[in-house]
Amino acid sequence: MSRALGWLTALGLAAGLVLAFGVAPREEIQGNVQRIMYLHVPSVLVAYLAFAVVLVASVAYLARRSEAADRLAQASAEAGVLFTGITIASGAIWGKPTWGTWWTWDARLTSVAILFVMYLGYLLLRAMIEDRERAARYSAVLGIVAALDIPLVHFSVSWWRTLHQPPSILKPGPTTMPPVFLVVLLVNLAAFTLLYAWFVTKRVRLLRREVEAFA
Repeated sequence: MSRALGWLTALGLAAGLVLAFGVAPREEIQGNVQRIMYLHVPSVLVAYLAFAVVLVASVAYLARRSEAADRLAQASAEAGVLFTGITIASGAIWGKPTWGTWWTWDARLTSVAILFVMYLGYLLLRAMIEDRERAARYSAVLGIVAALDIPLVHFSVSWWRTLHQPPSILKPGPTTMPPVFLVVLLVNLAAFTLLYAWFVTKRVRLLRREVEAFA
């Protein structure tokens, strides 16, 4: 099943790449740099998903002391940090020609940076505490608290004045994005979601084997 998911992920990523560069038209105002959207937007949405899974798995661990839930939380947090890093890097590359700067401390970028640091702290906390049960318990609490920043990240462009454009999807009302752009974006989002699922599946398996090896 993991192998099938891996092949499906590879096909999805290939399809997204072809659509982004071979089908989606050149954006009239920003030009070809706008194609970074097909990497930037899916990566942040999948990061939201990853940290939402951390939240649910952390609550499940605290409620039932389920080691499976703890492993899922750790694996999902690692994936979330990876996709958040991609979000920040791709946003900086997009921002330089669009805004004239790689980075600015507006509400969106600042809240994303805080999110990134909190989940890096989550992973660091797990690594620093030798007692597995105590590390899982403390990390679960941090995983729940850190998730409170996700709505702040998403709605920051609506609540405050920022350089960042308002959300194109996951917003009240219909999207104003042209259909061809939306289709390409959704294909890439599906591909990134599959990549997240494949990564978490493999990582959970490795974490389970580590526990069995030291049992």
